[in-house]
Amino acid sequence: MTLATPAQTTTWTYVDGDWYEGNVALLGPRSHAMWLGSSVFDGARWFEGVAPDLDLHAKRLNSSAIALGLKPTMAPEKIVGLTWEGLKRFDGKTAVYIRPMYWAEHGGYMGVPSDPASTRFCLCLYESPMISPDGFSLTVSPFRRPTIETMPTNAKAGCLYPNNGRAILEAKLRGFDNALVLDMLGNVAETGSSNIFLVRDGVVLTPAPNGTFLSGITRARTISLLAEHGVQTAEKTLCVRDFLEADEIFSTGNHSKIVPVTRIEDRHLQPGPVAKRARELYWEWAHSTLAG
Repeated sequence: MTLATPAQTTTWTYVDGDWYEGNVALLGPRSHAMWLGSSVFDGARWFEGVAPDLDLHAKRLNSSAIALGLKPTMAPEKIVGLTWEGLKRFDGKTAVYIRPMYWAEHGGYMGVPSDPASTRFCLCLYESPMISPDGFSLTVSPFRRPTIETMPTNAKAGCLYPNNGRAILEAKLRGFDNALVLDMLGNVAETGSSNIFLVRDGVVLTPAPNGTFLSGITRARTISLLAEHGVQTAEKTLCVRDFLEADEIFSTGNHSKIVPVTRIEDRHLQPGPVAKRARELYWEWAHSTLAG
């Protein structure tokens, strides 16, 4: 195996029973994942000594693998243990992105489907600071989320992300940070990189899971924490107008947890009290969990 090219930040990868530093070369031109996209991943976070819901991220990785026709080879408990082992290689000063992955090395019938027996695993950990909670801007994307009939939307699959990427790139060309992405019926699904919430008359609303987007782990945790502290939250079908007329908007996701939206199209918003409270509750909960 050819070892590392320099990574942009400190990086450690576990593969084939050992740890390697840097951006380890793993795929060749005949690798199924390289030319036909048979890869899944999950993302967790270490920050301030904690790795919230790491076990749930590990379990979801294996569910994603099965959904994409791969064969999970690592028990979630093993993934969690390896993660804490790898985190000891960092200086503990910068937040770390935790990315376990599976991919197919070979194809099956006529090379098109993946051969589950060729599934490989790696765990990549790398320094990645969380974005500021000051907020970000949103525009409505011209691109849509696919349905389960057209893409493996029930998996956190690499093949889904070029669509997210083009939504964000198109938004940035128009001066926005991110994009509000709709489903094929024109209902709001998510942003290009996170789940989305709005607040109206004190009630928190978020798009109901409908098979077009992943109902995230941080999303679920936020709903639970708000409910425990008396904040009413409902999942329902939402349109663009609902967001344009909202009292506040915020997003949830693994990368930076809970971040407010401060502009949607030409309307400016202040970071709201519900988003602030949700973030505080998440941090309090995260630090109440065992650090491993």
